[in-house]
Amino acid sequence: MIPRGHDYFMNSPNIASQLAGHVLGSFGNDFDRRMAGWLAEFLSNRVWVAPLHLHRSDDEAWYVLEGILRVKVGNNDVELQVGSGVLVRRGTPHTYWNAGPNRVRYLLVMTSNIFQLIQDIPALPERTSAALRAVFAKHDSELL
Repeated sequence: MIPRGHDYFMNSPNIASQLAGHVLGSFGNDFDRRMAGWLAEFLSNRVWVAPLHLHRSDDEAWYVLEGILRVKVGNNDVELQVGSGVLVRRGTPHTYWNAGPNRVRYLLVMTSNIFQLIQDIPALPERTSAALRAVFAKHDSELL
């Protein structure tokens, strides 16, 4: 029996098969989180997927589907194996990279603000340090 008044059960689910490059959720919904699958194929030479940064207003989380992901959370390096995840709280410096010899696939759970930051970076006419710092600042984030 479906409880009355629960729109969640009445609406069609938002499903993205093969999450790589797709997003679950929409702007303005009550859940106000986005889930996207990202594929990184960097080798273990500590090539960062993102430079060291922090988000002042937003939390971010990773869940590993394949490979080994290493996340620098503050002063700690956390190694994530398949089936493990980590939450990085707002205000915490962080970066992440592929820590294994093979590709890593992971789910990235983010707010709509972080999603928009990720969309704005490739749209920059020039990826100068000043331009990157400005786009991070626009999204209440900071490159470190």
